[in-house]
Amino acid sequence: AAGAHRFGARMNILLVGSGGREHALAWKIKQSPLCTRLFAAPGNPGIAQLATCIPADGKEMDLEPDLTVVGPEGPLVDGIVDRFRARGLLIVGPNAEAARLEGSKIFAKQFMERHKIPTAEVYGMCDSPTDAHMLLSSVDWPLVIKADGLCAGKGVLVTSSVEDATDFLTR
Repeated sequence: AAGAHRFGARMNILLVGSGGREHALAWKIKQSPLCTRLFAAPGNPGIAQLATCIPADGKEMDLEPDLTVVGPEGPLVDGIVDRFRARGLLIVGPNAEAARLEGSKIFAKQFMERHKIPTAEVYGMCDSPTDAHMLLSSVDWPLVIKADGLCAGKGVLVTSSVEDATDFLTR
């Protein structure tokens, strides 16, 4: 039964994701003597050498895996952990509320400030590229610009150049 798994017994494990991080996780999970079968949703050709790849269409819960490991931030922010736990399935990852720390730079910065966690000074949080452009004239350089939300590793720019900052803001 779901949720009745005892550690120490062999497990069917589901890995969620398709990137290099998930390939490394698949490689290591597959080495575990506890792993009976490894599934990946959606996986990739490299992961397919280690796991049975299945579509990531929301039906991965139908497998009722003994353990699920989530690699990418997107499914975490979208609440995969909450959905799996609601069904009594064992899953590794933060719930949607906790995943907001990764999913929103603004939320993370406000959290750090609220809890007095040391962090870089904020010059401003802008709702539009126009507002951000106006702010560029009043900042100290070099500058770090961060886009809010998940940006697949492309949401941060460190620059000393107004031109680079402008290009980044208009992408």
